[in-house]
Amino acid sequence: MTVPGVILAGGQGRRIGGDKAQRLLAGKPLWRHVHDRLAPQVSELVINGPDPLGSLPVIADKVPGLGPLGGILAAMTWAESLGADNVLTVAVDTPFLPADLVGRLSEGPGIAVAETQDGLHGTTALWPVYLSADLAQALDRGTRKVTDWAAEHTVTRIRFPETVPPPFFNVNTAEDLAQAEAWLG
Repeated sequence: MTVPGVILAGGQGRRIGGDKAQRLLAGKPLWRHVHDRLAPQVSELVINGPDPLGSLPVIADKVPGLGPLGGILAAMTWAESLGADNVLTVAVDTPFLPADLVGRLSEGPGIAVAETQDGLHGTTALWPVYLSADLAQALDRGTRKVTDWAAEHTVTRIRFPETVPPPFFNVNTAEDLAQAEAWLG
């Protein structure tokens, strides 16, 4: 199965003090950690959000300001233009993604979402691109929460084991960045 991937990097990064994608972790930007984890697992990889130093192709939201769902819609539209049936999305602040992420998510029907004992990781998912029109309509109606929209469809929760570091750890604050550094140290 050919699965393209999109790194969602459109957030403001207010809690960490700026562009998360460019924050350094172990000497390289967060986006690069995510890229290096995903590149072997996907057929093509782009970023949705600001261009990190011209290093990856960028896809933009059709309508800015719609949050992660806007990025997911951009991902679906892009993947559909490639002839793909599904597209993987992940957040730019998740540097410890599993090496078997795409393979595991491909096991489920419908929307396949990563889950750990902490719950669902809503933006780490494999999305069927045929849902793009439905998502566009939901955004027009004002839906902004990923889990609210996903709940209207078949969702398969794919359980990932707890590891150290946690596979879907989010770097949202300076403290989170320090914790990630400690795990890598």
